[in-house]
Amino acid sequence: MEKPVLVVMAAGMGSRYKGLKQIDPVGKNGEVIIDFSLYDALRAGFQKVIFIIKEEMEDKFRRIIGDKVSRFMEVEYAYQRLDDLPEGYSVPEGRVKPWGTAHAVLSCRHIIKGISFAVINADDFYGRTAYKLIYDYLLNTRDDEKYRYAMIGYSLTNTMTEHGHVARGVCMVDEEGYLKEINERTRIEKRNGQPHYTEDGKHWIPLPENSVVSMNFWGFTPSFLLELEQKFPIFLKRALRENPLNEEYFLPSVVDSLLKEGKASVKVLHTPDKWYGITYREDKPSVTAALTKMQEAGLYPQKLWEGESWKL
Repeated sequence: MEKPVLVVMAAGMGSRYKGLKQIDPVGKNGEVIIDFSLYDALRAGFQKVIFIIKEEMEDKFRRIIGDKVSRFMEVEYAYQRLDDLPEGYSVPEGRVKPWGTAHAVLSCRHIIKGISFAVINADDFYGRTAYKLIYDYLLNTRDDEKYRYAMIGYSLTNTMTEHGHVARGVCMVDEEGYLKEINERTRIEKRNGQPHYTEDGKHWIPLPENSVVSMNFWGFTPSFLLELEQKFPIFLKRALRENPLNEEYFLPSVVDSLLKEGKASVKVLHTPDKWYGITYREDKPSVTAALTKMQEAGLYPQKLWEGESWKL
């Protein structure tokens, strides 16, 4: 039985952050967020990682991240390209925005064949419990009459920033812990101390602080790549008609459609760990402080890439 692999989405340019936040140091010795994530993933059982990047950032990404982790994990690269489209489609004039998270994962289709995989963002700190939960689930789960996927669930209040808006997949979960519905809210922010979201920038709708949200930490069986490929032309047909320059192919939207079609189930795996991320530059000091505290408490080595801690 092949072990699950970890897929890291690192192709985004961080438009709100104004830079390559995936490779911006946050640790006390120059570590980036993904260094901590890879450490947690390895200790959970993952032995292979696939980085989704843009081709033009490959040399820098390899130097700062890939070459270091390749001493401890098998590493491969997939490239998210704007022109990676189905036959008969072309990039609309003026489009520079990537096609979204589902398109990013689809770029791995030639690398991942018949293997279950987890998906994370490069610029999010998820906590070590999340990696163990998803690894164990994928190792022991196979599709049957339905696709059997999983998602790490966080409380909304633990994923907010004080410095602007965020995008979150807001989830409805049934009594048995399975995902019923997921709605991508692309603008959530605190207003008068409480989370609200808006679709038009004018009308704000409150959200409960304990709402379960997706932080794009998913566990998929191989069937998901086939579904992504089949649904991409359907997405493109609508997107090129309605919003050709900005519409994105989101992972939560694909998952939600499979739930509504009755083809998949998604087990929501709750983690007690707090999420940390850098959406805006103003978020960086608090993330650095939190990770430094963890290192000083012994949860991570003082010098993450030295010593024997990676060699399990």
